[in-house]
Amino acid sequence: MNKSLTGTIANLAGQSAEMQVAADYERRGHHLAARRWRGKAGEVDLIFNSGSEVVFVEVKKARHFSDAALRISSRQQQRICLAAEEYLGTQPNGLLTPMRVDAAFVNGHGEVQVLENAIGHF
Repeated sequence: MNKSLTGTIANLAGQSAEMQVAADYERRGHHLAARRWRGKAGEVDLIFNSGSEVVFVEVKKARHFSDAALRISSRQQQRICLAAEEYLGTQPNGLLTPMRVDAAFVNGHGEVQVLENAIGHF
């Protein structure tokens, strides 16, 4: 398989995982505010509003949940936090906005597992 096709397949798998995770959060009463939000610091896969709280979600897909969790590096955690701060700067209460960063994992069976307040757990 050539690199271009492999990249396309990976991109589509990532989008599918994000849609599954978004549906899971919406079932639990969260409202999708942004998908693949991009700022100067980087991209956040999903952003939800839950009451007054903003929830930033990094989505990873792998055959097993544990493999997906291993794909979030400390450098990526740092990038997510910087992007989250940048996004909060667009909100009426700025950095005083209640927020959390979650990691959502999708396994090979399409099951979703969410780790709330995930940053620092890896």
